[in-house]
Amino acid sequence: FQDVAGILILILCLAPAAAALDFKYHHTAELEEFLRGVHAAHPSLTHLHSIGRSVEGRDLWVLVLGRFPTHHKIGIPEFKYVANMHGDETVGREILLHLIDFLVSSYGRDPVITRLLNNTRIHIMPTMNPDGFEATKVPDCYYTRGRYNKNGEDLNRNFPDAFENNNASIQPETRAVMDWIKNETFVLSANLHGGALVASYTFDNGNPVTGSLKGYSKSPDDDVFIHLAKTYSSNHASMYKGTGCDNRQAFPEGITNGYSWYQLEGGMQDYNYVWGQCFEITLELSCCKYPPEDQLGKFWRDNKVALIEYIKQVHLGVKGQVTDKNGNPIPNAIVEAQGRPHVCPYRTNEQGEYFLLLLPGTYVINATVPGFKSMLKTVEIPDNTGNFSALKQDFSFPEISDKISSRVASCPKTPLYQELTRASAAVKPTVHILVLITVMLVIFK
Repeated sequence: FQDVAGILILILCLAPAAAALDFKYHHTAELEEFLRGVHAAHPSLTHLHSIGRSVEGRDLWVLVLGRFPTHHKIGIPEFKYVANMHGDETVGREILLHLIDFLVSSYGRDPVITRLLNNTRIHIMPTMNPDGFEATKVPDCYYTRGRYNKNGEDLNRNFPDAFENNNASIQPETRAVMDWIKNETFVLSANLHGGALVASYTFDNGNPVTGSLKGYSKSPDDDVFIHLAKTYSSNHASMYKGTGCDNRQAFPEGITNGYSWYQLEGGMQDYNYVWGQCFEITLELSCCKYPPEDQLGKFWRDNKVALIEYIKQVHLGVKGQVTDKNGNPIPNAIVEAQGRPHVCPYRTNEQGEYFLLLLPGTYVINATVPGFKSMLKTVEIPDNTGNFSALKQDFSFPEISDKISSRVASCPKTPLYQELTRASAAVKPTVHILVLITVMLVIFK
């Protein structure tokens, strides 16, 4: 009886830690206390871990939520939110804490949230730049030195760039995120910023191959990115109006192509898309970078529905496994939709899985294992976001019976689109052929 009573007391002590989340700014110790409290109160639904440390040694905490929080489960897509990349842009940091609070308190009570967490593995990083946040002693709406990390580097200019040699000295926070992306099968992501009110999508950088001469840098999945950006803006309380933050900024429907807004080299959303096989958009959530605490409640209410609706989009498109004749998974098989090849081919993970975000429609999916004949399958993709599961389409290669060794572990970090520009200047083929040439070079390198 004493043991049971002790457990009940422990549960009662832990519950307030997870439930009582005020609308205020949470500094490092308070943020860690909240995350640990949530995990202690919901151990089977959450997994708390640090993916690395900042320059000053602060942990880069990630809370994972889902029915299988500790590990990837075949068929369940991985989603992530990252905030506070610029230390003085603080709204995203706080609303992600409230998102965590909402998800764990709604699980088992709200059927939509329950199904979402049962069918999605959600990773939430409230702060990528804890040093910058702590360094911002005097909050400002426009700019402080806390934007940068302790080494004075802008983390959203610090990733390898697909268009230029940016010669960035990769920072500890950036390296941690790059390794995190490499070790998970992320499908969809958003990066939360402040200083404007708009949903911005890839590409942030560009060249003539992607249409930069016309002021728009277009990815092969431009239609999907526009849909993702509109999903967030249309579910936000006011972003969809497109009025921006002053008379000089106007964003029709509350969205913009990143390059069309301003050119950005070494950005995280382009890195996710090219090298991480993960569609990421950048969400600018507040005209004021570091607004007063008494406005945080309104920011949460303005973004709550949009945050949930955006997560659901991870179930767009098609997913499946590539296996041999014995049902064994084939890692590093290329699986892409015809007509939209990626400059760094999208490949299956160690479980032979692929996830392709595609809008409803008819597509031909091409699965290729180097050295064997490609398999083509025509699929009719419905909108399955409401069912929390993309269309399932597996591929089995009957002529393969032995374990295939990985031909290409990862895509080279060279500016891939720069190479396409050089080829274009030399022979002037179409963009489609250029990309196919690059794909073949990568495969057989």
